[in-house]
Amino acid sequence: MEWKASHILVKDKSLATRLLTKIKSGARFEVLARDFSTCPSSSKGGDLGWFGPGKMVPAFEQACRKLAVGRTSGLVRTQFGYHIIKVTGKR
Repeated sequence: MEWKASHILVKDKSLATRLLTKIKSGARFEVLARDFSTCPSSSKGGDLGWFGPGKMVPAFEQACRKLAVGRTSGLVRTQFGYHIIKVTGKR
């Protein structure tokens, strides 16, 4: 199984919580990723492209496994900070 996902990565939990609330209220994920994410993928609206098992840290991969295509995760904490993940494809 491979996944295609986008994410927003921030260090601050309260900022991550505010961004998640905005997404749930209809804000565009890609716009928030460009404006707030600290990951280099922010320039692509958070798009990470396709990846397979073992390519991402375990907590990130686990969240992708559980999400249906088009769905957005809650906060996912890793050693890099807090992620909000949107799975955009599975194959």
